[in-house]
Amino acid sequence: MALLVNQLYASYGDFQALSGISLQVEDHQIVALVGSNAAGKSTLINCISGTHRQKHGEITFNGERIDNVPANKIVEKGLIQTPEGRRVFPFMSVQENIEMGAYLPGPRTNRVANMEKIYQLLPILYERRKQMAGSLSGGEQQMLAIGRALMSEPKLLMLDEPTLGLAPIIVDKVFDLILDIRKQGTTVLLVEQNVQHALEIADYAYVVGNGSLLMEGPGKKLMLDDELVKAYMGI
Repeated sequence: MALLVNQLYASYGDFQALSGISLQVEDHQIVALVGSNAAGKSTLINCISGTHRQKHGEITFNGERIDNVPANKIVEKGLIQTPEGRRVFPFMSVQENIEMGAYLPGPRTNRVANMEKIYQLLPILYERRKQMAGSLSGGEQQMLAIGRALMSEPKLLMLDEPTLGLAPIIVDKVFDLILDIRKQGTTVLLVEQNVQHALEIADYAYVVGNGSLLMEGPGKKLMLDDELVKAYMGI
């Protein structure tokens, strides 16, 4: 088991953002965390990555408790998050942005080989490698953010709303990329408002609302749930 979250509670001041959420992610799976805006999805993965501290609960990564481990130490263990909104460095080149993902000792040693793999996986980044990141389209910036994360050699990659604000044709490319990343052996925890696309590719999925777990199951099975379809897919 790559990741276990047990009875997680988190808040922002007096606002209760998470209320006893539990989930698990098995190695080499794509697990989707879906739900509407402000459901608590980003808070959950921010707690997992150590950028927001839970009030109660346990988080275990590869058999080791990490719920009180500093965020930089969690990254060193191979748990990598791409934040919502891409957050590339706009006045640095594409290649410089990618290289920023290789600051840890292990990835730094493998920097050249990893960069070649990323350019093979994302040839558009090779074509744009000398451009300033801020000049890229939204979809290209998302590819860049994912490429930068892959330079850190993640064992588990957490993607926070990777298709937010992107055109439908680019959304399809991002989901194809996520499948390719899993094929290369990386476990993925995907946070998405695009419920239908996420469930189509997910081995397993959790539906979150108002900080609580509403339902869970294999992605394709959840797509057959009438209540879920009406609530989140508008069908």
